[in-house]
Amino acid sequence: MLVGVDFGRPANNAHPSGSFDPTLDELALLAESAGDTPVARVIAKRQAPDAALFVGSGKADEIKLLVQTHQAHTVLFDQAISPAQQRNLEKVLGVPVADRTALILEIFAQRAKSHEGKLQVELARLQYLATRLVRRWSHLERQSGGIGMRGGPGEAQIELDRRMIDERIKATKERLKKVQKQRSTQQRARARNGVFRVSLVGYTNAGKSTLFNALVKARTYAANQLFATLDTTTRSMFLEQAGESISLSDTVGFIRDLPHKLVAAFQATLQEAVDADLLLHVVDAASPVLEEQLAEVERVLAEIGAADIPQILVYNKQDMLAEDQRPRQPLDWIERHESGKTGMRTPRVFVSALTGEGLDVLREQLVAAMRGEIPQGLISGEGAPPEEAASVETEHPPIQA
Repeated sequence: MLVGVDFGRPANNAHPSGSFDPTLDELALLAESAGDTPVARVIAKRQAPDAALFVGSGKADEIKLLVQTHQAHTVLFDQAISPAQQRNLEKVLGVPVADRTALILEIFAQRAKSHEGKLQVELARLQYLATRLVRRWSHLERQSGGIGMRGGPGEAQIELDRRMIDERIKATKERLKKVQKQRSTQQRARARNGVFRVSLVGYTNAGKSTLFNALVKARTYAANQLFATLDTTTRSMFLEQAGESISLSDTVGFIRDLPHKLVAAFQATLQEAVDADLLLHVVDAASPVLEEQLAEVERVLAEIGAADIPQILVYNKQDMLAEDQRPRQPLDWIERHESGKTGMRTPRVFVSALTGEGLDVLREQLVAAMRGEIPQGLISGEGAPPEEAASVETEHPPIQA
């Protein structure tokens, strides 16, 4: 059962509980990626979350009836809910309740393959679980003091559990530090060799891994599902026009309301993007919410300190567009707005990683970027030459025939 709550706030002033998706399509994709089958969707409207049940008692009773009708096993909320709300909802509904953060963590736990990826997921899950201990289980009563012990009642079981989780978090962080040192050593070696570093970034399921495979002839796992790739893969890519090789990395995808704990836990993986000389920002050109996905990726890039790295926007999945929606030219220039700046001149390449359309133009842009021939400063300043500045778009316009 999928549940979303509309708090009546615009997207740019979203409620702390998370943004509202009136279709719940993305939550459905997340559920399917985790191995679940959505059977029904419920939309609630409130001015503010109910302190006890998030959706209110009346809507909770309605959801309970639907759960029984559809024989649902779990209720998934598209927004973050507190531990107390989760506990109260499970008592009323009679089935397990999870929010968007827990669902994403579950997917990450299923998909992580490398030692580093598993450690990162483990850290994020432990940090999430630590907030769920408050009165979560009925057995957490105080223990009695033992023989010879003074001071009356002993330590609460909840305190023992919290200490155990804190110790596991500390141990996991230490193990991650060792892995990060190894990665840093590899990055410094590439930097000493003067290798031009390129990282693929973008919204999850935008086709990054398919594009990565097409460019470097690799066999990285790629599928039409959210978070198909969690572990960073780096390969050498030879650019024939330049007569040199570059380093190309495929990174984890971003998503709306990506839990901060995950961003922090995956800092080592995302470091590939932070240390890159160029970002290939892959965009799903066929997505109906393209603008929102672009904005979310820019937000996360700013959060990890990668907002000022030069970009090439790669509008992927041209093969999924109708003929009258395809662009006239395989390359143009647009103006990006982020980090409080205006007029960031950025090349935009239209490709299909599946069919190979536009990949030659993308390789040409990679060569130009490696040679420093793609200035990305302010359009009004040292950015685009006057003859080119006139043709730069000021927004992300819909693709036209």
